[in-house]
Amino acid sequence: MWNTGYALTELGSLADSHGERTKRFLSEIAAEHSLNIIGGSVSIKDEGKFANVMYAFDAHGDFLSSYKKVHLFQLMDEHLFLEAGNDTNLFLLDDKKAAGFICYDLRFPEWFRAHTARGAEVLFIAAEWPSERIQDWEKLAIARAIENQAFVVAVNRVGKDPKNEFGGHSLVVSPRGEILLQADESEGNFYTTIDLSEIKKSSRSHSRF
Repeated sequence: MWNTGYALTELGSLADSHGERTKRFLSEIAAEHSLNIIGGSVSIKDEGKFANVMYAFDAHGDFLSSYKKVHLFQLMDEHLFLEAGNDTNLFLLDDKKAAGFICYDLRFPEWFRAHTARGAEVLFIAAEWPSERIQDWEKLAIARAIENQAFVVAVNRVGKDPKNEFGGHSLVVSPRGEILLQADESEGNFYTTIDLSEIKKSSRSHSRF
């Protein structure tokens, strides 16, 4: 929720109305730098209700998709402040099918399968997992890649708030569970290249077992 901070009790004054300010910002940045942007997640308000949302824009600044987080994390009282979504988040990124997820969604393999069953080849995850559960974060990201034979691009928050320390360790995982890139707990920009032909190779390998 980078546009406000994870401030659930203050969403009434902080959340972006209909996400308009945030969408305009992401569109301008995408077009200026000719970059596809998966801009999740952010907080928005719509008719008095609040939500945790992911937006995607292409390299021309054109809007691709909006996704309202489906699985709310009750241990941090999200269900008391946020409205859950119920729609999938599939979009075309440079003519390739992709999907996006938010944080706690990572623990629900059937939700990922609902997207890969419809052709998603790259799975993006925006999250803020705490340091004490960073091994779970890594193992689940690898599991989602292997079981769906898809690439996983998982970006996790770093830094602290008054109650938590966040572990970073963003990573990119191949369809066979190989870690192609792994960051540490530091903030930064990280780059790697993925080869989507690996998905077909992985599928042929699985068919032999």
